[in-house]
Amino acid sequence: MHTDQVNDLMRTLAPQVLGVLVRRGADFATAEDAVQEALIEAVRHWPDSPPDDPKAWLLRVAGRKLIDAQRSEAARRRREERVHDEPAQGPTEQSDDTLLLLSRCCHPALSPASAIALTLRAVGGLTTAQIARAFLVPEATMAQRISRAKRTITGERFDTPGDVRAVLHVLYLIFNEGFTGEISLADEAIRLTRQLVAATSTDALDTADPELPGLLALMLLHHARRAARYTASGELVPLDQQDRSLWDTSMITEGVTVLQRALTRDRLGEYQAQAAIAALHDDAPTADETDWPQILEWYDELTRLTDSPVVALNRAVAVGQVDGPRAGLAALGDVDPGLARWDAVAAHLHERADDVDEAIHRYTAAADRATSAAERTHLIKQAARLRLASA
Repeated sequence: MHTDQVNDLMRTLAPQVLGVLVRRGADFATAEDAVQEALIEAVRHWPDSPPDDPKAWLLRVAGRKLIDAQRSEAARRRREERVHDEPAQGPTEQSDDTLLLLSRCCHPALSPASAIALTLRAVGGLTTAQIARAFLVPEATMAQRISRAKRTITGERFDTPGDVRAVLHVLYLIFNEGFTGEISLADEAIRLTRQLVAATSTDALDTADPELPGLLALMLLHHARRAARYTASGELVPLDQQDRSLWDTSMITEGVTVLQRALTRDRLGEYQAQAAIAALHDDAPTADETDWPQILEWYDELTRLTDSPVVALNRAVAVGQVDGPRAGLAALGDVDPGLARWDAVAAHLHERADDVDEAIHRYTAAADRATSAAERTHLIKQAARLRLASA
C-alpha cells in the first residue's frame, strides 16, 4: 500500500473510529489521543502489511491504547473495571458515526469559533497548526481554543446524534471562511458535508433531512466559481464580470443534480432555496441572460423561511434587477443599514439610477467597512471610476 493511499485511508477512517469510541462512552480528549496513537502505529505497519479490515484494525489498536490510558489513572479505576467486565468484542460495527461525532463537536454549549475549530480538528483531521494558520491566529491560541472546547463537552454523553441543523450551520460557517493560506476551508467544508450526507443516506428517504443535500448543493454551486473570483493579482471580480469559462461545469452539474433530488422531497429549507438561486446564476451563459424574475421568486420563498437581514439585502438587489433601481432602493430601505454590505448594495443601485454623487459616497463608505483587502480595493476603484467619469 502506497504512502498516499495510507494517508487518505487513515484520514477517512480516523473520525469514524473516534466516533465509535465516543459513542461507547469514552472521554472525547482521551479517545482522540488513542486514535492518534493508533494512526502512528498504522503508519509504521500498513505500508508493508496492510490489514484486511483497516477500520477494525484501527479500532482494535485505539481500543488498546484507550484501555492503557485508563489504567494509568487511578481516578478512572471504575471505568477500567467496567471495560474488563464487558463481553468479548464481536464483529466491528459497520455504521458510520460521523453525524454523532459532528453533533458532539457542534454542541450548543460551544461558541461557533470553538465548534469550528473542534470540528476541523476531530472530524476534518487537520492539525492544530493548520487550523491556526487558516484563521490567522497563533498556534498556541488555537490549541487553547480546542482544549477549552474539549473541556466544555467532557462528561457529556451522546448516544444519539443531536440537532442536524446545528451541524449544518457550523459546516456553512466553515465553508464561508473560503480559502486561507495552505488550507481551503471551503474544500474541507465540502468534504465534511459529503461525508455527512453519505453517513446519513438511507433507503427510507422520508427520514432524511433534505437540507443535508441542500447545503452540499449550495456549496458546490458557489465553489464552482472559485477560479473566476479573483484576478491573477488578487483583485476581486464581481459575479457579473467573471469569466464564466473558468467556472467548473462538472461541479455545477453535480450541484444541480444534488439540488434537484433534494427539491423532489417537497420539504423546502433555506439551504435548498439558496442553492436554487446559485443554480440560476450558474445556469446563465452571460450576466445579461440571468433569470432575475425567477431569482426574485426564490428570494421571496427564502424570506418566508428566514428573517435573515442578509437575505433581505440580497433580495433588494434582485428587486432592483427586476423592477428597476428605484424599487431596489425602496426595498433596501427596509434593511438594517448597519449590515457590512449595505453601503455596497446602495452604491450599486444608486449608480444604476444615475445618482452618481450618492453612489460615490456609498462606495467610499462601503470601502471603509470592507472585511477584506480585496473587497476594499474593489470598492475604492468603483468610487474612483465614477469620479473620473463625472469629472
